[in-house]
Amino acid sequence: MKQTLVKYFRIYRSFIANAMTEGMSFRVHFILLILMDLIFYISTLASVDFIFNYVDHIGPWDHTQFMFFIAFMLAMDQFHMTFISESFWDFSFNIRTGALDFILLKPIGSLFPIFFGKIRAGSAANFLFPWGVLIWFGLKCDLSLWAWVAIPFLIILSLSLLVSIEILISMAMFWTVESFGINFIRMGFQTMSRWPDFIYGYYMQKAFTIVLPILTIGSLPVKVLLGQQSPAMLYEIFIGLGVSWFLIGIFWRKGLKGYESASS
Repeated sequence: MKQTLVKYFRIYRSFIANAMTEGMSFRVHFILLILMDLIFYISTLASVDFIFNYVDHIGPWDHTQFMFFIAFMLAMDQFHMTFISESFWDFSFNIRTGALDFILLKPIGSLFPIFFGKIRAGSAANFLFPWGVLIWFGLKCDLSLWAWVAIPFLIILSLSLLVSIEILISMAMFWTVESFGINFIRMGFQTMSRWPDFIYGYYMQKAFTIVLPILTIGSLPVKVLLGQQSPAMLYEIFIGLGVSWFLIGIFWRKGLKGYESASS
């Protein structure tokens, strides 16, 4: 077990080194990625702040609590944009061109290089902004000590559920081959997760909390941090993770059975 973890750590360290080298080789692109992410963060925060110029509460949350939720999701999104998002766009290319053959031959779990092998170096440079905003609104919410300790772990837990659902959706690329439609569906669900569950109607809440737990990703952890939900309710995220990876295993095997190499 220890040797396996060390092996994957070294491989991922190589991914990071290659991404940084590539990122710094195209410096204008590197800078544009930083600016793009900053514009996204600022526009998202400004949009919510604008709404609260006209209302005092949205659902049960006031301005500070809602902004803390948005900051939590932006901090999670920063990890997602840096370490995960690029890989989804390459998956169908690998299937279509036969590049998947060479990935399958590598002596590591194939899902690891497919979905965790692409790193966006430019997004990594924006680490301080979303986390600074998260700390700022966390202080305004007067979070407890345990909540501050729990924040990094809950962000990783929420990110794990989001990525698991995205990988499950991406399994459809084995049959569609082209990625644009699937990726826009995936991004649509990602956009839904950036808003708290109570802004949606009853049936939408049930569908995207029980059937496909998109709304659980951010709403549940933030409610726990704000003391509005028991930490025991986090079991819902672990159930979502277990079901997602069970289904990923099924569709991955089915997809590989039907996969015909474009390189052969």
